[in-house]
Order: sequence, then structure tokens, then C-alpha cells
Amino acid sequence: MAAAPGRDAAQLAYNKELAVFTLQQKKWSDSLTKLVDDYKKAAPKMTDAQKQAKELQVTGIQSDLDAKNQEGQQKMQARQNELLAPLMEMVKKAIDDIRTEDGFSLIFSGDANTPIVSADKNLDLTDRVVNRLKTMTAKAPAPPSSMAPAAVTKKPPTR
Repeated sequence: MAAAPGRDAAQLAYNKELAVFTLQQKKWSDSLTKLVDDYKKAAPKMTDAQKQAKELQVTGIQSDLDAKNQEGQQKMQARQNELLAPLMEMVKKAIDDIRTEDGFSLIFSGDANTPIVSADKNLDLTDRVVNRLKTMTAKAPAPPSSMAPAAVTKKPPTR
């Protein structure tokens, strides 16, 4: 992936967007910290009701900021995937081309999460398995009817 053409440009674009998001996160964090500090300074002069209202406000703002952070992180992950998708396709094509040119059936990765990187489509047995299952279903015995007579067992002889 590191050798893919365009990787540096994609990484640079992502890093710029990440820097903007990180700056926004810092602003959110700083504003929350200031709000908490202001509350701590004013708390001794506040009534219990005022304290409770301010604490509720701080908790609400923190929840909102947490949600914005999570949403932003999801957007950044989606953006990274979007920027890297063309590069991934290029890498996959290069691997597939080499597999075909050299006559390999499978190419494995050292990554345990994605062990098969490229495979000959002729090795896919899914359609054959599905067809075999269909014929097996057609030959499968019918399930027993609930109205079928119960099995008869003989009583042991009595002496």
C-alpha cells in the first residue's frame, strides 16, 4: 500500500482534514474546560438549585460534545476509507494481475484478518454447493407428521 501511486497525496489530504477536525475537538474541549472552571469558581456563591442547574448544563454540553466527537471520528474514518479506496483497488488489481500472469490459484497475506488476498474465481464452489443442497433438499425425507401413530413397544414378560 505504501508503494501505491497517489498514496502520499491521499495521506496529505487526510492529514489536512484530520488537523481541522483535531483543532475543532480542541476548541470543544477548551470551551468545556472553561465552563467547568467558571462553575468551580462560582460554586461557593451559588445556591444548591443554581449548582444543580449549572451541573445539568455542563453535563448536557459534555454529552453534546461527546456525540459531536464520535460523529466526527466516524466521518474521518469514512473519509479515510474514501481516499484509500482507489489505492486499494489499484493494489488489488496489481496482485490479481500477478496472480494471473504467474498462474497462481491463491495469494495469501501475512495478515490474519484477511488471509486470502487474491483467488482464481474458478475455485469458488458456491454455486456447486448451492445446487447440491437443492438436490439434497428434494430427496430429503418428509418430516414426521404429528398425526403419525406412536411407536409400539412390547411389555417385558411377567413371571
